[in-house]
Amino acid sequence: MELQRERRYNKKSMKRKKVIPMQQTLPPAAADAERHRQERKAFLYLPLLALAVTVVVELFNHKSFTDGPAGFWRFMTEEPLAFLVNFLIVLLTLCPAFFLRRRAFWCALVSFLWLICGGVNGFILLNRMTPFTVADLTVFETGLDTVPNYLSTGYIILLIAALVLVAAGLVLLFWKGPRSSCPLRTRILTGIGAMAVSGALMGGGCALAFFTGNLSHQFANLAFAYEDYGFSYCFLQTWLNRGIRRPANYSQKAVADIVRSVEEKTAALSADPQMDVNVIFIQLESYIDPSMIQGLELSEDPVPNWTALKEAYSSGYLTVPVVGAGTANTEFEVLTGMNMRFFGPGEYPYKTILKQTDCESIASDLSKIGYATHVVHNNGGNFYSRTNAFSKMGFDTFTSKELMNITEYTPNGSWPTDDILVSETMKTFDATPNQSDFTYIITVGTHGDYPKEPVIENPTYTVSGVEDEGMKNAWTYYVNQLNEADRFIKELTDELSKRDEDTIVVMFGDHLPTMGLQNSDMKSGDIYKTKYITWNNMGLPKEDADLYAYQLLAQTTDTVGIHEGTIMNYHQTQMNSTDEASYQDGLDLLQYDILYGKRYCYNGTDLYPASDLVMGIDKVDITNVSDSSTGDTVYIYGHNFTNWSKVYINDSKVASTYLSAGVLAIKKEDISDGDEITVCQVGSSDTIFRKSENTYTYVDPAVEHDSESETDEPTENQ
Repeated sequence: MELQRERRYNKKSMKRKKVIPMQQTLPPAAADAERHRQERKAFLYLPLLALAVTVVVELFNHKSFTDGPAGFWRFMTEEPLAFLVNFLIVLLTLCPAFFLRRRAFWCALVSFLWLICGGVNGFILLNRMTPFTVADLTVFETGLDTVPNYLSTGYIILLIAALVLVAAGLVLLFWKGPRSSCPLRTRILTGIGAMAVSGALMGGGCALAFFTGNLSHQFANLAFAYEDYGFSYCFLQTWLNRGIRRPANYSQKAVADIVRSVEEKTAALSADPQMDVNVIFIQLESYIDPSMIQGLELSEDPVPNWTALKEAYSSGYLTVPVVGAGTANTEFEVLTGMNMRFFGPGEYPYKTILKQTDCESIASDLSKIGYATHVVHNNGGNFYSRTNAFSKMGFDTFTSKELMNITEYTPNGSWPTDDILVSETMKTFDATPNQSDFTYIITVGTHGDYPKEPVIENPTYTVSGVEDEGMKNAWTYYVNQLNEADRFIKELTDELSKRDEDTIVVMFGDHLPTMGLQNSDMKSGDIYKTKYITWNNMGLPKEDADLYAYQLLAQTTDTVGIHEGTIMNYHQTQMNSTDEASYQDGLDLLQYDILYGKRYCYNGTDLYPASDLVMGIDKVDITNVSDSSTGDTVYIYGHNFTNWSKVYINDSKVASTYLSAGVLAIKKEDISDGDEITVCQVGSSDTIFRKSENTYTYVDPAVEHDSESETDEPTENQ
């Protein structure tokens, strides 16, 4: 009995006390054996994980999930060394796991980042012809604004939810995941060994791949390079290979010799200068003359005005640096005369060097001889950092969509129509009656995505020769938008014809549309060739020529006898040289000297500083402020308000409603007697582009004052 009571007592005690069982401790030899087993497993698992990640990323890169495995299989079988290098790059990024206790977390994080980059690349390739580059990360925030143009709200929600779940999983893995039991010294030695071995393998693989021609540093075609060399290698190249490399023969004497030769040849040019000529350049988004496309049959010509101008005025093929996307790089070549080939692959100078330094352009050149210079673009001013870039290039004004009263959009609802650019262009002329003008217009109406479902009821222009129904719908949409752009060209040239001012207009496509076009689909045989046409009211002779984008402005200004600018004069005097290599070498020297060198061509000075860029032509002002009859709304009256006009109370933004170009509304609760009201034109990231010319002090009618304030309801006229 006593024994039973003692046992019952012990059981109760065990329930009351939290008993911690003794952990079994492995003998030192067994513990070492277990750690060595973990290390051996890690050396096996990491290469397998790197292989799996590389395969999935390349499946995205070669669009295997949508177009089938043929492209991926060709890459694996015909470019095995390139695949090996891509595998080793991924493996090298996984090897730091050996240094860490949370190895599983590191491997999951790095794998997730590679897969996200691969997935983004695959998505981008479905919507444009240029793959995902590090430069795209520099326009990430403004790029997000265009996502709704390509994905439905439902897909966006699912994507966000998936990213949140993955992020939560990574946090949980970090907190609760397995940890290595190896001591720090062992982890450091193992990590160094793993990094050394994988690094040596990658170095050897790269050397062999370069030797056999499976890899290259030069990407003549970025899209083809990704297909031939693999995503991981090319993506890293767009990060590491940036800017213009210092030419081997760069020196003060070499630059001086070029400048002297150009000056001598420029002095010999005999054309009479016509400094009172207005110059307009129209960069047409994703515009291609449909007659250039093999096998595309149209019910009728959707661009009759373009066709007529092509026959009557100077025109030709234009070789641009990008295809399917990358508008800013064609723009950069045209405005500066610089060749993008000398920059890193996929680089946007707007987002790299022009963030740091000013850059001579046609705007700064023409400003020196008295021109007023403008940009007009019916899209966001911050996209591609254009506001900063146009200042660095010396423009006087930039009218972006935030400064326009836009009311009409394309049938897919994604982009403003281009007809508003006619009146906005005329404003640039009217604002400077005593100056000649250079106005650079950038359209957006023909921008993708091109819907594969019918969105235009009874389209005027129909297509045939396209078997896939979705692509047929996309082409139908596109050619009808081409017609809208063609009508804009007609309206603009008609308006210019009414003005008693000598004017030359140059129109060109910035790149091909994202329709999966290949060289064999083009009558030119080259997907990097678009076309340019011209118009003038001066009786200039028709002189057709095929040009590169960086030669277009030099050719145009030479036509009217304007010989101004370092790069422009270089092209005017050297572009017809029979020694193409020497011509390109000289251009390389000048570009490096201006952007990265000591500016020997300017005698070491800064001849073309950034301008104080003014956003928009129209002044915004406030004329009156009054309360509604109900007392819950305050109306702000003024001039030139737009959908991007925001009300600031004492320099703090409050919620406002755009009612018309003359009326904005805010809630009464957001303002008090004596508050200062300002109206600002606001771009993405709350960038204030322009403020109202005046600040208005609010007088609350409910507060006693010496004189009563009038209370008016807004009218349509206001």
